[in-house]
Order: sequence, then structure tokens, then C-alpha cells
Amino acid sequence: METFGDHPVTAGPLSVRWLAVEVAPQRAGALGVARVAIENAGLATWRPQAGSRGVKASYHWLDSLGNALLWDGLRTELPHEVPPGGRVELELAVRTVMPPGRYRLAFDLVDEGKRWFAEVGSYAPELDVEVTPRCERRLGVVAADAGALAAQDEPGAIVPPAEAAAGAAVARLAPGVTPAPDWARRVLDAHQEGYGIVGGSIKAPAGPLRRQAAELAPWAPGGGRNPGFAHPLLCASVLTGVEVEQSAPVAGLPAERALGDEPWVYDARIQLLRRKVRR
Repeated sequence: METFGDHPVTAGPLSVRWLAVEVAPQRAGALGVARVAIENAGLATWRPQAGSRGVKASYHWLDSLGNALLWDGLRTELPHEVPPGGRVELELAVRTVMPPGRYRLAFDLVDEGKRWFAEVGSYAPELDVEVTPRCERRLGVVAADAGALAAQDEPGAIVPPAEAAAGAAVARLAPGVTPAPDWARRVLDAHQEGYGIVGGSIKAPAGPLRRQAAELAPWAPGGGRNPGFAHPLLCASVLTGVEVEQSAPVAGLPAERALGDEPWVYDARIQLLRRKVRR
């Protein structure tokens, strides 16, 4: 860890002296890591408690002007009580801001349910951090019909599923599903922006498949991104290493939901055509 230089240390019950910090490479939208070494420079003992009480470490993401982009970051609990003058090293889980770019990562402690240490004058360090795209432009595809991907406008991004290891994504299609020509490009754009799970609309023909088309109505084409989409993603693309919750198939199509705070997106412009499937 790099040692902090001199910085103001306030007097009072809640005060922290920042000793050292190390920020691992941060990828947009991903769960990253930072390590800090701190000293209790105040008059009150820091007591760890689970839930909505106790002193915890956290962070904020700011833009270049210091405006908050993501406040109230994930909490990291103290491993033990830290009396005045005591020191502790912490490994913080950090959910990175989106999209890629240059940001400031601000650290602070919080007396949960009461106040941030910075609110009573304690120093909160800010570090410049370069946030990189979350993945490479490699997309493995499983369960696709022969020739279904022939019209893709970024064919070089499609790789065999076995080659979609760390840093790539895998999409699970289904028989009778043909992606629009810009499907892979839009999916990878969203993944690089920071989304771990990406899904889009399903264009289902009417006529003999009228019942199936009604079942797929929530995924009908039209519109753009819907951050409050209430349904699972169908034939979604998932970054390797990201855990998902499997839902019941919809009209025979695989359905998945994000877990926890994992960033996900439904974008109706990412379009799949569902043809009639003979059974």
C-alpha cells in the first residue's frame, strides 16, 4: 500500500488518520477491491456492529469536479473494536461506477444510522482512478441455430463458447431465435459500459403463434433501455464469473435475473427474432 502524506486530523469523538491505501484496477460496473490502513484519531472507540449500527468503512464515486455520482457505497465492517490510537487494515469491496472514464474515489467512515465522519470535519481522501471497460469484445454463443449468426455486423466478436473465458461474455440463445445484425455489437457495448447481464426484446410473429406472441408481450420491440424492467431477461448475455438467478423459461426461451447489486440492463433495441419452432 502507498503511504498517505500529511493531512488534517480533527479533534473530537470521530476522527480518522489515513495511513496507507491501495486501489486495485477498477472495471466499470464490476466489484473491485481497495485496501486501507487507518488509525482512530478520535476520542471514541470504534465498535463494529452488523446491520444498521456500528462504525463501517465505505466510499463515494465523484466526477472530476467533485460532484457525487454514486454515494453510499458498499459497507465494510471492522474486524474488531478500535480504541483511540488503535490501527486497523481493511479490504473494501467496491462496486465501480459506470461508464468507463476517469473519476475520483473518496473514502470515509460512517457511524451507521448517524453520520459520516466527514460531516463532523474528519478528512476524507479522494484518489483519481481510471475506470476501464468491463470486458473485452468477445462473445460466446450457445444453443444457436446453424447460420443464425451469419449476418452479424461485428462477426469478429463472436467466438466459440470455450474461448469466452475471463473477460468475455456468453449468450444463451434457443432454437428458432435469430439475432438482429447489430445484436452482438449492442450487447458488447453494454457489457463494456459495465453491465454484467444484458438482454433485449423478442420479436415474435403473429398468426399461428398468436398465443406465444402474447406471452412475449413484455419483451416486444419498441423503446430503449428500461432500468426498472420487472421481468427476467430472455436469451441474455452474461459476463463470465457473474452469478445469475435462473427463472422459469418463457415461451421456451431461457430466462435469468441479476443477483444482488449486479448491474444489468434490458434494452429493447437489442433485438432477437423468434421464428416458429416445429415440435
